[in-house]
Amino acid sequence: MRCVMAVVVFALPAHLWAAEPKLSAKVEKAALPDDLAPAVRKLLDEQALVVRDSDTELMTVWFRAAIPAKATEEQVKNGITYAEIPEGTLVGAVRFTAKFTDYRKQELAAGVYTLRFALQPDIGDHTGTSPHPSFCLMCRAKDDKDAADMEKKKLIEVSSLVNEGRHPAVLLMWPNNGKDAGVKVVSKGDGVYVATIKRAMIAGELKTTLGFAVTVAGVRKE
Repeated sequence: MRCVMAVVVFALPAHLWAAEPKLSAKVEKAALPDDLAPAVRKLLDEQALVVRDSDTELMTVWFRAAIPAKATEEQVKNGITYAEIPEGTLVGAVRFTAKFTDYRKQELAAGVYTLRFALQPDIGDHTGTSPHPSFCLMCRAKDDKDAADMEKKKLIEVSSLVNEGRHPAVLLMWPNNGKDAGVKVVSKGDGVYVATIKRAMIAGELKTTLGFAVTVAGVRKE
C-alpha cells in the first residue's frame, strides 16, 4: 500500500502530499481563462470538467464545444475512437492550480495550457512507455494562439517549450468507449486516476459523441 501511495503523491500538489487523494469530478460552468487567445476561447465550452481533491481544485478542463473528427458514416454508426481525431487538433484547454506532474514524471508549473491531440510513436525510447498511445500534448497558452490544426513536428516543438525543449508535456488519454462514460473518477491501478466524460464530436455534417478518460493523477511505473 505504501508504494501505491508514493506514486500518487508525485502527481499531486505539495499541500496534498500527506493524504491519499479523495478525488471527484464534476461538470460545472467555469469562466474561460484570460490567458487563452481569443481564437481558442471562442471554440471552448464554458461547461468545464472540474477535478478536485476533497474541496481543493486540482485541474479544470474546458473541452472544445464540438471536437472535429475524420470518420465515415459507418464509423460514426459503429462508434468512433480517439484514432479518428486528427493529430494536432485543438481538443481543449486545462488549468492547473498548483504544480502538476505529468505521466512522464515531468513537472509543469501551475497555469493554463492548450490541449492538442497526438499519438505516441511506437519506436525507439517511446516503446512500452505508456499503456495507450493517445495523448493530448500541452502547450502554454501564450505559445499557442491559433486554433487551427497544428502540424505534428511544430506541436512537439511548442509543447516542449514547457520543459525547456526536453520533451513535450503530456496528458495521457485512456480508452472510454463504453456506454457508461459518465462524469466520475476511476482508478487505473498503480496510483493512476482518470476523470471520465462524454464529449460532442463532429465529422463533416455527422454528429456523435466520444467518451474521454483524462489522467488526473499518477505517473508511469518504472
